[in-house]
Amino acid sequence: MRIGIPREIKTLEGRVALVPAAVAQLVAEGHQVLVEQGAGVQSGYDDDRYRVAGAELVSDAAALYGGAQLIVKVKEPQPEEVALLRADHLLFSFLHLAAATELMRQLRDIGLTAVAFETVETDSGQLPLLAPMSDIAGRVAVQVGAHLLHRTQGGKGVLLGGLPAAPRGRVVILGAGVAGGNAALLAAAMGAEVTVFDRSRDKLERMRALGNNVTALHPYPDALHEAVVEADLLIGAVLITGRRAPHLVSATTVREMGEGSVIIDIAVDQGGCIETTRPTTWAEPTFVVDGVIHFGVTNMPGSVPRSASQVLSAALIPYVSRLAAGDWRAETELSRGINVDGGEIVHPALRELVT
Repeated sequence: MRIGIPREIKTLEGRVALVPAAVAQLVAEGHQVLVEQGAGVQSGYDDDRYRVAGAELVSDAAALYGGAQLIVKVKEPQPEEVALLRADHLLFSFLHLAAATELMRQLRDIGLTAVAFETVETDSGQLPLLAPMSDIAGRVAVQVGAHLLHRTQGGKGVLLGGLPAAPRGRVVILGAGVAGGNAALLAAAMGAEVTVFDRSRDKLERMRALGNNVTALHPYPDALHEAVVEADLLIGAVLITGRRAPHLVSATTVREMGEGSVIIDIAVDQGGCIETTRPTTWAEPTFVVDGVIHFGVTNMPGSVPRSASQVLSAALIPYVSRLAAGDWRAETELSRGINVDGGEIVHPALRELVT
């Protein structure tokens, strides 16, 4: 099969879907791999490394899309890329279509088949392609949040870990899954007072085990409201596979938060779990609502492309090999990941959104 790896063009997105070692594996399996020039540069992989791996370097996106059958990319197609897609393409990337219904309609109308990284699911309900990026997003959320709390960034001027004679910062995390768990891990290690909300007792037990500065609670509305209005840093990390995230924090509650507090909504790709959230880019990452700094970047792992590309590529390569082999529909995990199939919206979480 002819596999295409384009250069990502989303604002300040530095990741590449497959690193040269993964390309070499696909070439050894008998596939032709096309790589757009410069695709791996921001991740630390120059064109020569892809040539050595056996890839064919192509000059631009038009040549890449024109020559490939299977398109493997990181982020959802941007408008310029949508125009290059064809009905005979198999698209494999992050899509987050529940919050991008216009893109969903476009992919449907093109007539292609699209498998979304975030909906590839194991029998046990794990999301093996989303998890590595959630690892990163959870940690980046705390790093960015700690920085935005600096007074020089408009924040409260709070040091998350506190100091002798100064209290610890208060971090509230909605969701104790992969992203929320990683956020809690880093915030606790920094010495903050961390409160995590989740419905799963097993997850709450894991959060408590992170340290005596971590409190794990069921999201009763009153308890959640009380914690949020006192938070210095609020991190949203709620996920329902394939579906738009529910709003757990209202605009009214945000209005009660202290001036200079920070909100980072990792769930923004799926619409956000905080009512005042909206998507932003790394070029203009923040906005302020009622004195509260909001960070809504939709590609948080793109800021650490070297690390992110390495872990994403390692997760992707077995699935790309299966897709390229041609019998991939027999693979249950991949079949669960199909969002659009030959121009038809097929994922259960998406069918009801488009008429």
